[in-house]
Amino acid sequence: MLKLNDPAIQELLKFSEKEGVNKMLNDYAVQEIITDVTADEENSIPIIQCLLSGKTTDEEIAEETEIRLNIVRRVLYKLYDAGAASYKRSKDPETQWYTYNWKFEEEKISEIINKKCENYSREIEQSLEYEEENMFFICMNGCRYNFEEASENNFICPDCGAKLEFHDNSQIILELKELKEKIS
Repeated sequence: MLKLNDPAIQELLKFSEKEGVNKMLNDYAVQEIITDVTADEENSIPIIQCLLSGKTTDEEIAEETEIRLNIVRRVLYKLYDAGAASYKRSKDPETQWYTYNWKFEEEKISEIINKKCENYSREIEQSLEYEEENMFFICMNGCRYNFEEASENNFICPDCGAKLEFHDNSQIILELKELKEKIS
């Protein structure tokens, strides 16, 4: 779980040198965010590490990492869409082909982390409100409904036909409050 006020996260956010970024890339929370951005758990980190080591073209990265060129390009463009990578395009005068030189924008990772933390905090707040404002009923199979849904179905589970019983959600509320406290 990401905690913005966590000293380890704050320490990672301060880094701007390649050594610091490499350290940042070793952090599970940062890796999770990057793979969330790229939707590629297996290839994202090696591609970024290759960029940081001085390989700037997609062909160089593909050769160095032994990742297929189309996958390298897909990851780079997803990083670009998120603002975590940029490129400069140049044209080879002989072949007339374009070459893209990529750069990893390490400062953008801290912005993405902050945004994710804000979204996570907002989701916790909404869940807490929902839990506090509703009464819940569950069946023996674990299907869960709020009072309105349960009463509309005469307290019979619409999924499995079992009887719905009151469920005390105070533990869920307590856990959500603890999560809210940790991330604020």
